[in-house]
Amino acid sequence: MDLMSPVDALFLAAETREHPLHVGALQLFEPPPGAGRGFVRETHRAMLECTEISPLFRRRPASFYGAPTNLGWSADNDVDLGYHVRRSALPAPGRVRELLELTSRLHANLLDRHRPLWETHVIEGLRDGRFAVYAKMHHALIDGVSGLALMRQSLPTDPTDTGVRAPWSPAPRGNTRDQDRRGPLHHIGGMLGAAAGLAPSTIRLARAALLQQRLTLPFGAPRSMLNVAVGGARRCAAQSWPLDRVKTVKDAAGVTLNDVVLAMCAGALRAYLDDYDALPQTPLVAMVPVSLRTARDAVGGNMVGAVLCNLATHFDDPADRLDAIHASMRDNKQVLSQLPRAQALALSLALLSPAALNTLPGLGKASPPPFNVCISNVPGVREPRYLNGARMVGNYPMSLVLNGQAMNITLTSTADSLDFGLVGCRRGVPHLQRVLSHLETSLKELERALGL
Repeated sequence: MDLMSPVDALFLAAETREHPLHVGALQLFEPPPGAGRGFVRETHRAMLECTEISPLFRRRPASFYGAPTNLGWSADNDVDLGYHVRRSALPAPGRVRELLELTSRLHANLLDRHRPLWETHVIEGLRDGRFAVYAKMHHALIDGVSGLALMRQSLPTDPTDTGVRAPWSPAPRGNTRDQDRRGPLHHIGGMLGAAAGLAPSTIRLARAALLQQRLTLPFGAPRSMLNVAVGGARRCAAQSWPLDRVKTVKDAAGVTLNDVVLAMCAGALRAYLDDYDALPQTPLVAMVPVSLRTARDAVGGNMVGAVLCNLATHFDDPADRLDAIHASMRDNKQVLSQLPRAQALALSLALLSPAALNTLPGLGKASPPPFNVCISNVPGVREPRYLNGARMVGNYPMSLVLNGQAMNITLTSTADSLDFGLVGCRRGVPHLQRVLSHLETSLKELERALGL
């Protein structure tokens, strides 16, 4: 049995039927010219023939007298690929709408803890001839950055390369030679060792948070219709935007790409809430994950910090919102960057831990939300990728929602596009797809405000 890290154990311990804690992605592929009607079936069969399985994809919670625990990992030596890798077909008329409905149902289902915690679904039946792959994996095993690393190693950049390599297959030796293979005990020891320098860091943090007001703290967020109890059903939405459009705004404003993304989301959320006459007078606050992973870290596990960002939704002018978001992210990330990684992780957990209050009866309503929404921008790929010669034309992350945090916005880059994946509580967030049209309107408003 391998000991779990505290963060991984927390993801397993906090999961309930209403709060599935896996992350996923919906990938859209365009078959190569001349592909026959059996192309998707043949691709699925080739995936099933990838029978060499890496240790990460063999992990399941270790059992004690037949019951899974949240203390350690055991290895499954007989992984049933026929269970984990499934082929499905959409009902007529095979629109993207039907694809997202299926994705919503798949994303709501809990993973079986008696098996390794992952699934892959190959989906055909889109009327335009494209096909999709929806994959999900428990957050205790993986974060967004390591998930993209697995995708990169399994999808080549050469369209003539028809050798199917599955994400669960071990990476070539050259890709893992320099990775840090030290176990959880080493990292826990590193965190304990870093505690020796915690007192000076705490003084700097207190000065930054309370005196210089550079650190956004929890419980400054207003109550909103996004911060309600969630059920187990989900609704997913997805859309792509040209990367060049967002870069043009970035260059004109002199900010970062992520600042523009956050400003797009701020404008969209402002309009969405205004549709329901539910826009708070004080600005919304977003939780923004920040990767703390280095090149030496092994793929898998969680190395993600977080900051809280003022979305400035009380400003009418989109340029003013962008300026305020830029200042908020700059100040918060500067505080985080001054800490050793173990202390940055500890600070992130301290910022996010108040969200756990929403799982306790009565306390979720008694206290204001620690933040209103999670917005995550995961670095993607800069070049086209292929599966059995089929080009990936969209890669839409599907993340998790928590009790009191009924919407999640995650995006990644795929060659020349930004791919947004939205997940919402089916009951708590009505008409989630409307946020997509508001994102387009918000980007246009930023372009007009900057004279583009």
